[in-house]
Amino acid sequence: MLHHAPLITTIAVGLVAAFALGLIAQRLRLSPIVGYLAAGLLIGPHSPGFVGDVDLAQQLSEIGVILLMFGVGLHFSFKELLAVRRVAVPGAIVQMIVATGLGTGLGLLLGWDLTAAILFGLALSVASTVVMLRALEERQMLDTRAGHIAVGWLIVEDLAMVIALVLVPVLAGGDAVSGGELAGELALTVLRVGGFVALMWIVGRRVIPWTLARVADTGSRELFTLGVLAIGLGVAVGAAWVFEVSFALGAFFAGMILRESDLSHRAAEDSLPLRDAFAVLFFVAVGMLVDPAVVWQHPVALLATVLVIVAGKFGIAFVLVRALRYSRSMSVVVAASLAQIGEFSFILVTLGEDLGALPGQARDLVLAGAIVSIILNPLLFAWVSRVVARRAAKDVAEASPDDGPIAAAATGHVIVVGYGRVGGRAARRLWAASIPVVVIDDDETRVAAIRDLGHEAILGNAARAKVLGAAGIGSARAVLVGVPDPLNAGAVVAKARELAPDADIVARGHGSRDVAYLQEQGASRVLVGVHEVADLMVERVGGPENESERA
Repeated sequence: MLHHAPLITTIAVGLVAAFALGLIAQRLRLSPIVGYLAAGLLIGPHSPGFVGDVDLAQQLSEIGVILLMFGVGLHFSFKELLAVRRVAVPGAIVQMIVATGLGTGLGLLLGWDLTAAILFGLALSVASTVVMLRALEERQMLDTRAGHIAVGWLIVEDLAMVIALVLVPVLAGGDAVSGGELAGELALTVLRVGGFVALMWIVGRRVIPWTLARVADTGSRELFTLGVLAIGLGVAVGAAWVFEVSFALGAFFAGMILRESDLSHRAAEDSLPLRDAFAVLFFVAVGMLVDPAVVWQHPVALLATVLVIVAGKFGIAFVLVRALRYSRSMSVVVAASLAQIGEFSFILVTLGEDLGALPGQARDLVLAGAIVSIILNPLLFAWVSRVVARRAAKDVAEASPDDGPIAAAATGHVIVVGYGRVGGRAARRLWAASIPVVVIDDDETRVAAIRDLGHEAILGNAARAKVLGAAGIGSARAVLVGVPDPLNAGAVVAKARELAPDADIVARGHGSRDVAYLQEQGASRVLVGVHEVADLMVERVGGPENESERA
């Protein structure tokens, strides 16, 4: 009976095994990801007993990649993407070149020809979307400046790999390739990607939010959730089919476009359970691909491969980010995010093997290196968290005049989260009124500027308890959340309310749906710009303020 339903069987057995082994890993104080990978090994073709359908598992894992990148896009705007271009673009390009060089050198040492060695090095140079996003989300770093840089870096790598996947068959075809043919393929790929981005910017940013708003007007939660999934998966598959860009890139742009809708926070919440479930299947699929025999057949080569992936890529990224004048803590976060490999690496080695350009040993080393790097990544992040915590403690000490915690120096103060247009104006008016203020911002340049003016500021993500604690949340009389994105603001409001049940928490929104959402998270009051302007206009001419229309 089971052989008649391979899809259901693969999903059921994969999730059950992942749940059981993930729970065991958690009990052993390991990352659940270790359990998910072990589940894949257990049901893979290289282990006795039940064997899952590897092809189906890989396709299911692609859905996880699509949903994760769609969710990231919901948190990311074009403005934020452009804001990190000066570090993400040169950083990603230089890191890929250097990491590819290291992998190529290792391939040549193993006796492969130059083409195989370059493909091997390229496979080691690109990070996994799923692993990076899960690591950042679990540690609430995705919405920090370092998280934005890492995501921007990943997008550049994604674009580079789209070009690589087009050029590899041309270069590995065995026949001589003219410069004109190579330039033509490259120009066509750039044209396709540019056409997709233009279509999403010109048409998508009008059609997608409008469509979802019409679905929301029906009042059906079921249809709304279905609409969100249809947009994310539909755009991703359509982009791959028509423009030949990756699923991940298509889903990311779909999420960024949908972010402009007032319904973006609801869309993110509704898609979260499916994103988590399919992300688990991604790790199971990775485990299924790996042949454990490579560990004892090629131990030295595997160790060298892991060193290139983890130590090499970490070191390259750290040096590059530091060279671009970012802090040590931000540099280690970005470097740790990229010190692993994943889905694009698997696609590339599969393509290389199909073309006859890559030996089976290279494929096994890439797959085994991926699983080892994924297991090591949480350990690397644990070390990074300690580095960031030490930096945060140092920041607190430097910010306080008596080298004590800020709460002791600023009792009864106001915490302002976000030093942008709204938060910055609020903080300056409070300072002018001699009201003690502590600003929280994830941009170290802003934090340094505030401290240079003699005011207190904390560098970090305000959705984290430690950051709010360093800002003295326990003794603050109010929290003003000036973050423009309702999803990020909601996370800050919820954590602040948890830590300070009686505090007055004021947030900003863009419409009635944001008001309801932020109040659900614990905001005492949510201010909407157009509502406040309208009320002030009415007050100006002597009319009554209409509070009922604010909701």
